[in-house]
Amino acid sequence: MQRPDQAERVAAGVLKANRGNLLAAQILGRALLMQNRADEAIMPLERAARRSDDPAIETELAGALAAAGRTDAALERLQRITARRPPFVPAFLEYSNQLARGGRHDEAMTVLARGLEAAPDAVDLRVTLAFAHIKRNDRVSARALLQRAAADAPQRPDVLAALARVLAQDGEYSAAADLFRRALALQPDDAVTRSSLGACLLEMGKRDAGEASLRQAARGGPQMVGATITALASASHGRFFLRPSDAVKFLHVDKK
Repeated sequence: MQRPDQAERVAAGVLKANRGNLLAAQILGRALLMQNRADEAIMPLERAARRSDDPAIETELAGALAAAGRTDAALERLQRITARRPPFVPAFLEYSNQLARGGRHDEAMTVLARGLEAAPDAVDLRVTLAFAHIKRNDRVSARALLQRAAADAPQRPDVLAALARVLAQDGEYSAAADLFRRALALQPDDAVTRSSLGACLLEMGKRDAGEASLRQAARGGPQMVGATITALASASHGRFFLRPSDAVKFLHVDKK
């Protein structure tokens, strides 16, 4: 419920009565991290990690170490966790993320690939690796990964939308539009996906439907207005406005 201060007090109270309560220690560490108090989060998480072999607690501890600036210690711990079996998927994701933050992108991708070898059905690993390939403009590899992810998790709108964006980049607008519609059926309030659908429809020459989708997306908040104006201007069958106020008026956006 995004009330980490109250969670901290409750968890601390439980630990005062029972220092061996691992769940309370984990919650306390997480609550402190949410308040940007990584240095304080390390101690309860370290104690909990010593008392258990729970990879979730150790992964959380690694995140706290990294947030506190102890990157080497975090990476060393994550390397050990990802070597265990059975595999703990969040540890691979955290390890990859920490490596990428340090600019070690090749190693980050290797970790994700190693995680997929250990856990072939891990959709999050597959999607994260696909995004890494997209950053390198390797859409062939990204598409293959996302197609498998979409087949394994057809009810995840984020996966469907990610695959749709790759297809759209390759000019396969009709297939992309179908995927965007499926994602919106699962998550109707996703303004970013609705904007992407509108851009696809414009590229297909379906101007009325595309503009209607963009108008609806523009109502998703102030941050969406600029994105929809850009989509209108960049599409081959879009519109260009000399004044932003004209674009806002066209989109029927209430400036308030």
